[in-house]
Amino acid sequence: MTGDLLIRSVRPWPHTAGGPETDVLCQGGSIAAINSDIPAPDGVPVVDGRGGVLLPAFADAHAHLDSTRLGLPFREHTAGPGLAGLIENDRANWRSAEKGVTDRATYTLGRTIAAGATLVRSHAQVDTDSGLERLEGVLAAKEAHAARATVQVVAFPQCGILRDPGTEDLLDQALRAGADLVGGIDPAGYDRDPVRHLDIVFGLAERHQRGVDVHLHDSGELGAFEIELICERTAALGMAGRVTISHAFALSTVDSDRQVALIDLLAANDIAVTTVAGGRANPLPLRRLRRAGVRIGLGQDGIRDYWSPYGNGDMLDRAWQLAYRNGFRADDEIEMCVDIATRGGAHALGVDRHRMLEGDSADLVVVPGDSVAAAVMDREVRTLVVRAGTLVAANGELYA
Repeated sequence: MTGDLLIRSVRPWPHTAGGPETDVLCQGGSIAAINSDIPAPDGVPVVDGRGGVLLPAFADAHAHLDSTRLGLPFREHTAGPGLAGLIENDRANWRSAEKGVTDRATYTLGRTIAAGATLVRSHAQVDTDSGLERLEGVLAAKEAHAARATVQVVAFPQCGILRDPGTEDLLDQALRAGADLVGGIDPAGYDRDPVRHLDIVFGLAERHQRGVDVHLHDSGELGAFEIELICERTAALGMAGRVTISHAFALSTVDSDRQVALIDLLAANDIAVTTVAGGRANPLPLRRLRRAGVRIGLGQDGIRDYWSPYGNGDMLDRAWQLAYRNGFRADDEIEMCVDIATRGGAHALGVDRHRMLEGDSADLVVVPGDSVAAAVMDREVRTLVVRAGTLVAANGELYA
């Protein structure tokens, strides 16, 4: 029966290094039992975890599958300075890729799944240059891997809404075409009118009853002001639990008292935050966010694209990057990064049955290693990837 699987010889997290191996029985897509020497029910497939660490499957909470060049020849980075330079470089080059959006997005999503992620939120650019073409490519990739992963697609106005007249209507069309959320980008710093920008984004969300995910690179007090505006709209429309702020650089570029006040405001409105552990921005205050109850997820951002040559489709690699960027060395700190990359990220995306408890969805990944910290440092090929109790990848390759 689909969703039934017995996994032998794994060490579920949390566990002590070198702890005893156990078995996990999946039935009907959920975790039915975690115990030693579970008898194999008739007809249930059995797979060997080879003593690896068992984690909840990864959740890539912020990707851009429409712009990926993973698997294609390397290209020189040609973007001009600043956010506008990056946006224009992408707009100038995306059509010249050796393969179309659907093929590129499908390939990279497959590599992400093979590396252990069964939940992905991808932004897809919607603008007057590409229309819905890039969105349609990501939706096609979502359909191609529907049996292997849950994919949430954001209609993303990367070129602005007000700076690119006509984009508002395209976002409306995108939501009708199947986008799960509506996005936004730097309402003040890039689109130059935060009130109007957010009125449009939240107006579309209310009309279509969809969630919101806003890219917010603006730092300091400007970004803090925009966080307050997003919180106001979330409260006014009763959208607690359905709004995400991506990047949220303001949180790490204001003073400590202001930071605490903003975090409390995010928590009060149940607004999630996602980070990509970028190389230039100051790291987000992970501990303060988690202590306050703010849902926080980790994503890969662009994957070998026209914004950046970095990225490989591997969320375990990104968990390592999160730990490295924060200067973490202790095992519990590294495990916090893994939590943000797995069940924490799923919670940020509104998925609650991702805790690896009996009765939860059987979305799991087995990683070689004698501890979670060792698994992050070594980042060996994933032994098994399971989605809803079905094996979807093994030894780094998709399972037919």
